Amino acid sequence: MMVDSGMGVVSLREWVPLVSERPLDAVASHTHFDHIGCHHEFQCRLCHEAEVEILADPTRVNTWAEDYVKDDIFDVLPPQPYQSATYGLKAAPVTRILKDGDIVDLGDRHFEVIHTPGHSPGGIALWDPAAQLLITGDIVYDGPLIESDYPTEQAQYIASMKRLLSLPVQTVLGGHFAPYGAERHQAIITSWLQAKDA
Repeated sequence: MMVDSGMGVVSLREWVPLVSERPLDAVASHTHFDHIGCHHEFQCRLCHEAEVEILADPTRVNTWAEDYVKDDIFDVLPPQPYQSATYGLKAAPVTRILKDGDIVDLGDRHFEVIHTPGHSPGGIALWDPAAQLLITGDIVYDGPLIESDYPTEQAQYIASMKRLLSLPVQTVLGGHFAPYGAERHQAIITSWLQAKDA
């Protein structure tokens, strides 16, 4: 299983032998530009039902690229012919639609799909209860979180955070920044929720 595929400015199949030599499920934690750029390179593409249409027809607007893809997001610009002004994503129609509670079965391990709207309508986390491992996408990670001011999306974000707080996690792999453990997971979400109450 591969969760997210970056911006797609270089090929994953060409540069990452691990994912080019094995069959795999390419899961989208959500469909923002920096998470689905190479999904078109893989045959099995999984996404939450709320964002299926975006993966099938990604645009600069519906993937947030229009607002966020500028030269200054890079330490070093990708190789030519890349240009931030014309950056776009290729269509990658979903081959399996995910819903809350679904299981991604890898044979020797199983991940439960947890729908986590708030950062995006079809955001998901993946929970491996046997390993107490949580893959969160962009709903929570150890860095500044990007969230909407819309009341409905704020309410969804709060509900998603409370749900993730209740899990007995030992390791969290976020969509950005370094992995962290149980104590940090509790601290990040608790602090975030307290700030919302204030």
